[in-house]
Amino acid sequence: MKPFLQSLTPQRLLMASVAVALVTIVLKTGAWYITDSVGLLADAMESFVNLASAVFGLAMVTIAQRPADDDHPYGHHKAEYFSSGFEGLLIVGAALAIIWAAGHRIVDPQPLQQVGWGLGLSIVSSALNGLLAWVMFGAARQHRSIALEADAKHLVTDVWTSAGVVVGIGAVALTGWLWLDAWVAIGVALNILREGFRLMWRSSQGLMDEAVEPEVLVEIHKTLEVFKHHTIRFDHLTTRRSGQRRFVDLHMHMPAGWSLGRAAALRASVEQALMSAVPGLRATIQLLPSDVEAHFDDQKDLI
Repeated sequence: MKPFLQSLTPQRLLMASVAVALVTIVLKTGAWYITDSVGLLADAMESFVNLASAVFGLAMVTIAQRPADDDHPYGHHKAEYFSSGFEGLLIVGAALAIIWAAGHRIVDPQPLQQVGWGLGLSIVSSALNGLLAWVMFGAARQHRSIALEADAKHLVTDVWTSAGVVVGIGAVALTGWLWLDAWVAIGVALNILREGFRLMWRSSQGLMDEAVEPEVLVEIHKTLEVFKHHTIRFDHLTTRRSGQRRFVDLHMHMPAGWSLGRAAALRASVEQALMSAVPGLRATIQLLPSDVEAHFDDQKDLI
């Protein structure tokens, strides 16, 4: 399974997401058209958001994979956070539009038509979204792509949205309570509104150089333990995330009498071990004699 997921690059999966979004737009719009259900209209509107998100995500992932240059010496990996934030913003906009449309139906409820066909089309589109989301979650872990993860989460939200709509429309057909259609749409909107704000928060944290995940930090410390000795110690360890990349900076103290060649060879071994233990990690280690301490934020450093 892992080789299969590794072969599915973020670009290929986001292209697939664009194609699936187009198909689901046709299916869900058709479901709304034949039933005149505001709940199914809400579901269809979210599919348009899926399309816009997938297109923007594809553009950002392509930019993120550009190599480092003079203007971006650390690469373009943070572009993926813009994709996640943009997707969250679109979701919030769609939720507000759904609430606005449903509000009119609360005051003026309308009878539903051909409910069976409408629900059938909605279920088919949900199955497509669910399958794609399952594949994208696995690939997001393999490629450490926040753009893929954001798109997959949005697709899962879409699946739950469709499930809620199907249940609600079925209840309308059974009970004849037309007002229930509008309240189902509002419930759907509130659910995707929550997901939209979560994506925007996640994006903002990434742009602010958030530290690496706790499990990654544990792996870094485990690797350093292998090299610790009564003459070797590490301190001032800091980490950050940038899209698919993770960075760690630290100081390595060793005896002052060591030759530069010996010290550099050990540093290279530590850096290589760290980067092998944590895929996508870039390690930077500053060498210091054992009796020298580095001081940060001293007054002389702020002048």
